[in-house]
Amino acid sequence: MTKITIGARGSKLSRVYAAKVKELLLLHNKDLKEENIDFKVIKTTGDLNLNKNISEIGGKNIFCKEIEESLLAKEIDIAVHSLKDMESFENSNLLIGAYIKRNDFRDVIISKKIKNILDLKDGVKIGSSSRRREFQLKKINSKINVINIRGNIDTRISKITEKKLDGIILAAAGVKSLNLNHTIGLTFESESILPAVGQGIIAVQCRKDDFLKNLIEKINDNETNFCAIAERKMLQTIGGDCHTAVGGLAEIKYNKLTLRGQLFSDNGEESFECESSGKSFDAANIGKNVGEKLLNLAGNKFKKK
Repeated sequence: MTKITIGARGSKLSRVYAAKVKELLLLHNKDLKEENIDFKVIKTTGDLNLNKNISEIGGKNIFCKEIEESLLAKEIDIAVHSLKDMESFENSNLLIGAYIKRNDFRDVIISKKIKNILDLKDGVKIGSSSRRREFQLKKINSKINVINIRGNIDTRISKITEKKLDGIILAAAGVKSLNLNHTIGLTFESESILPAVGQGIIAVQCRKDDFLKNLIEKINDNETNFCAIAERKMLQTIGGDCHTAVGGLAEIKYNKLTLRGQLFSDNGEESFECESSGKSFDAANIGKNVGEKLLNLAGNKFKKK
């Protein structure tokens, strides 16, 4: 078999995710050998502009664009992404061939001081680069100070000391994948902080016409797949961009898929929430339904981009 090159960002976390995909490909494709698979680091716009806000440098796809371009140019054969970084509308020549079984979807605060929600007192300083998280924290206590920080997980943790923060808010999946569980002070249940669409899911992308899609589909997790479809359809329906503060989480229990969505007004002062349930195979329609409901609830307080 010819060499297969996996492409991903160069951060520790991206390397862990790429290694996980490689491990699963080897496990589920007996003809594949370790020496058949290479790894290539691709620097993205988001990695090269750490001193700027995400909204200033082109929005949501800044961590995926260059990787997808490498895939289209056949410089790599498989792309590994954090699903929450991907555009809700995919390039027509590419496809997500597999969604890896979802990790912990929750948000956490890395802190030695903050151990429960009652510790989120007036004036507490929390580092974040997400408008969704900022507005959700301010919904818990409007007098929390949210300080903009960017960088990989290690860099962000170091900024707690540098910027004299009380803590930083991150995705549990990344923290746990790097074995940094001991740094977590507070874990938010989804009733308090609804995660980003796709949070905790690794997406494996390939070219639509490539034979590799037959290898990749063997590592797809069906339940995660349905949840991802529902959440991404909700996001497509809302038509948001990098400024949009939106949360969404689909869960399957007793063969029923339930999607909860949350959309903030453009000024962040109001939030609109709803949910819808149905059969897993109807995931796209459930996502569309929740997206439309959120837009109706928000009315002119949210401008569709």
